[in-house]
Amino acid sequence: MALKYEWWEYFLIPWIAGFVGYITNVLALQMTFYPLEFWGIEIWRIKNEPWGLFGWQGIIPSKAEKMASIAFELMTAKLFNIKEIFQKLDPTKFSEVMSDSVLLMMDEVINEVATEYMPSVWNSLPQEVKDDIVLTTDNETGSFLTEFMQDMQEHVDDIVDIKQFTVKYCVENKHLIVKIFQECGDKEFIFIRRSGFYFGFLFGLVQMAIWFVYDASWVLAVAGFLVGWFTNFIALKVIFRPLQPKKFCFYEFQGIFLKRQKEVSEIFARVIMTEILHIRAIWEAIFGGPLSSNFFAMLRAHTLVFTDKLVAEIKPLAVAAMGAEKFSRMKEDIAQKVIDRLPDIIDNSYEYSEEALDMENTVATKMQELSPIEFEGVLHPAFEEDEIQLILLGGILGALVGVIQVFTLFSD
Repeated sequence: MALKYEWWEYFLIPWIAGFVGYITNVLALQMTFYPLEFWGIEIWRIKNEPWGLFGWQGIIPSKAEKMASIAFELMTAKLFNIKEIFQKLDPTKFSEVMSDSVLLMMDEVINEVATEYMPSVWNSLPQEVKDDIVLTTDNETGSFLTEFMQDMQEHVDDIVDIKQFTVKYCVENKHLIVKIFQECGDKEFIFIRRSGFYFGFLFGLVQMAIWFVYDASWVLAVAGFLVGWFTNFIALKVIFRPLQPKKFCFYEFQGIFLKRQKEVSEIFARVIMTEILHIRAIWEAIFGGPLSSNFFAMLRAHTLVFTDKLVAEIKPLAVAAMGAEKFSRMKEDIAQKVIDRLPDIIDNSYEYSEEALDMENTVATKMQELSPIEFEGVLHPAFEEDEIQLILLGGILGALVGVIQVFTLFSD
């Protein structure tokens, strides 16, 4: 039978199909993560969808809010409870690491406020009386901080909304949620890229056989679509299926991602706890989150009790000099200055808090203990419903290459 085209043109078909499979997988993955923000002319676009009339945004960045919400819900349900985490802090130890900085702060605040409200009385006080106030501050700082931390531990759910902070932070820093998926699925993405060539080559052999007997111009475009579609489909399925190990002859099969549960757990915990939920971020969420008013009300109540003890010795002189109402305002002013300045010194507790909370190891250990079904549920559902877009994207790119193939290699 005479060949319509040169032998090498047929020979190239499976190799081109393999190349198409590889390129479509590489491009599909790239378009899954990038660009972080919408690129193009945003004339018309459905909210939280990657595509617009003229433009594109990475699938994961476009759904950062949804993905962060799903991942956080699963994480808190399976991996950690913020109240249990905070119980690891020893209030006494916390007060010890914070006491020196609080003592210096209180010394400055009392001196400023006393000089403002009763300059004559304050300047005429014997140094021994001022020293007594410093000594009282030193003695009472420990109990103030200990009782305050105990109150925080008891009501931590009322003073910080970790979910709101996490989701908001991921939306504002989309590169972080991309980093989570890229680092946790690094080896799986390498497999997806390479498998594109292997599966594409196999499909290309079938494509070559069809083209040998039937060379309609639409065949390569359709075949390119199928190569792009099925290479992505198979690669994604092999990553997460089967959930449980299954033996076939002498070989045991399990989803590639699931076989790396220990390694992925450590990566996930490291990225989450060092990039998003580190101790500095938690305190920032406490100070500036939607529940911060509850925190500052709690701090104010403890500070007023603390202040009462500090100025008890000079209260008679102060009330006589300025009146009870102004003295009360002075105490309020002291409390407000403490509230304003505490965020500036809280970093003195970071080292101890990181060590005591040990959130990275806690999350990694609990994640490693999950069953395969539970482990798959931490990351997979966040983008499972969008897999069809990734698969379809591979098919469209494959079809485009098929069209190019028709006009470059097999045009009459």
